[in-house]
Amino acid sequence: MQFSAVIGQDELKHHLLHEVKGGKISHAQLFLGKPGYGSLPLALAFVQYLFCENRSETDSCGECPQCRKVSELQHPDLHFSFPTVLAIAKKADAFISDWRAQIKENPYFNLHDWTRRIDSSERKPIIGVDESLEIIKKLNLKSFEGGYKVMVIWMAEEMNADCANKLLKILEEPTPKTLFILLAEAQDKMLTTILSRTQIVRVTMLPTDTIQQALEQRGITKATAASIAGRSDGDFLEAQHLLGDTEESDYNRELFIQLMRVCFKKDVNGMLGWTDAIATQTREGQKLFLKYAMHIVRQSILKNYTQEMLTKVSAEEADFLKNFARFITNNNVMDFMQLFNDSHYHLERNAHAKLLFTQLCFQVMRFIHRA
Repeated sequence: MQFSAVIGQDELKHHLLHEVKGGKISHAQLFLGKPGYGSLPLALAFVQYLFCENRSETDSCGECPQCRKVSELQHPDLHFSFPTVLAIAKKADAFISDWRAQIKENPYFNLHDWTRRIDSSERKPIIGVDESLEIIKKLNLKSFEGGYKVMVIWMAEEMNADCANKLLKILEEPTPKTLFILLAEAQDKMLTTILSRTQIVRVTMLPTDTIQQALEQRGITKATAASIAGRSDGDFLEAQHLLGDTEESDYNRELFIQLMRVCFKKDVNGMLGWTDAIATQTREGQKLFLKYAMHIVRQSILKNYTQEMLTKVSAEEADFLKNFARFITNNNVMDFMQLFNDSHYHLERNAHAKLLFTQLCFQVMRFIHRA
């Protein structure tokens, strides 16, 4: 992948180009940011520029043998590690064909997308200790092409403690011309001993107009691109989901409506039934619902103060907000946002879903009557 194919992030591109041209490449870098901000495409473009035989001032040539190997994800000195479902296979190499196919189809994807691809039952994937031994084994080999050996670890926060601890020594004292690129979304989920051994590169959200332009270049009409970009919160992956996954959005909207309805009525049996329903969803699906709930609460309070519909909501959401927004006020908006955000946080740390959502229902019942 070339830098020209990466959406936005011009400042980071300049930083990475400067590293290579100056010959001062930090041996362990952590690209920190949501997948939809472009951390994986940036890493791939960085590696291709590093390996390129005919690089220009601003990009790899895209044509030399080195570039073609990186582009095809077949370069012998470029290695990948990523979360796997241990019940299926403990090492990433077992899923490498799926990994290559996913990146070639769309390099903007998250853990939920990856999990759905490799496991129909959507069990939680992790990077385990067997994978750390495989990483060490690969990097202790000599470079096939005589240059850098690169290990890209995607969703590095999913390393368990045993895996992370095994990698500490090689992260601190790698063999010559070894480059680690760790990609992560949640800094607080990573061991401080890993963080202290890496140079953090913060990948920030994309400007709305950059996302709109990228959508238009993909054949989306200007009006639709503007609406989607406005609702994406600077996240191109979110823009893709908004554009293509209306079924999931419809499901979350209906789930949110049901939650508010049973809580407003103080219907305890209805609340318990709602809890049973959401408990059957995957953990990633539950987290997506909580993010959707925060989106609706945020748009409700904004509508109350602007007295107009915002471009960040769909037509169906706008229709719902006409009646619902009045229930979100200064008296409860922060309570709702903290409740949904904290619930998301605890789900990421493997809280018991049914218990969590039961407690959430009773909290929502209190807050909705505080309007």
